[in-house]
Amino acid sequence: MKSIVVTEFGTSDVLETRETDVPEPGPGEVRIEVAAAGLNFADVMQRRGHYRGGPEPPFVPGMEAAGTVDAVGDDVDREVGDRVVALAPEAYAEYVVAPAASLFEVPESMSFPEAAGFPVQFLTAHNCLHNWGDLTAHDRVLVHAAAGGVGTAAVQLADHADAESFGTASTAEKLELAADLGLDHGVNYEEEDFRETVEAETDGEGVDLVLDGVNGETFERSLDALASFGRIVVYGAASGDVATPDTTDLLFENKSVLGFHLGNAIEKDPSRVLGAVSDLQRLLAQGELDVVVGETFSLEDAAEAQEYLESRQSVGKVVLEP
Repeated sequence: MKSIVVTEFGTSDVLETRETDVPEPGPGEVRIEVAAAGLNFADVMQRRGHYRGGPEPPFVPGMEAAGTVDAVGDDVDREVGDRVVALAPEAYAEYVVAPAASLFEVPESMSFPEAAGFPVQFLTAHNCLHNWGDLTAHDRVLVHAAAGGVGTAAVQLADHADAESFGTASTAEKLELAADLGLDHGVNYEEEDFRETVEAETDGEGVDLVLDGVNGETFERSLDALASFGRIVVYGAASGDVATPDTTDLLFENKSVLGFHLGNAIEKDPSRVLGAVSDLQRLLAQGELDVVVGETFSLEDAAEAQEYLESRQSVGKVVLEP
């Protein structure tokens, strides 16, 4: 089969298409013939060698894939031909093996590219908003990269929860997309400071919750925009920089900083993280949520796809199709 391999840490040039063996499912596992694989910024960070605990080259990147069950291992209650999406390592390939417990059904009404955009971004957004961020109706929430994969999911979920949402993006077109999904206040961070918008729209009080996958300077300014008793949930570091909060700000203003890592959280407490699945599937089935797929690339164009993701041009989910 064809797989994309990170041959060494570096730029997208280190990605190569190679012929590798088709994996065999073990007990409790299934093999999926991949129809679409989702790209995440974590894939880029792993390729650069900047992802803590990430794999060492050579490795096949990727962490979510949608397709049909092709083979099942022992003790698996699945049928060949089932339409599924899975949290699965080494997803940049024509076939992938995944634990049967990590599979989600893909309804006939959903395309495989849409399904590939579901697990990471919606589980991250839902957990950051609710299980970690304790979002309630009429809370004010600030979502950075509001037109990205997690951002488009978070904007919709915040709207569904009757929260007042603020969101940042780099272009008017991205903000228009986010507004169509339910964003209340859009900020073009290339032209204005989101802190000023938050201050003006909240009468100086600030937001109750921030979802930050950017980190660095964005985190530091988000702390300024946070209301007393507010929470920041950090789920990524797309900027490549890491911030160190001033703990006196946390102390004297009763602010909280929480971290969320999907993979680690599922490993440590799967029921807490995956408890969101049934609610998300119901909302998707009812048409109350949409998986926004921005661009699709062929598997062999994985390097171009990652470059596109790095360029900040992308909206929604970027997907590979073998």
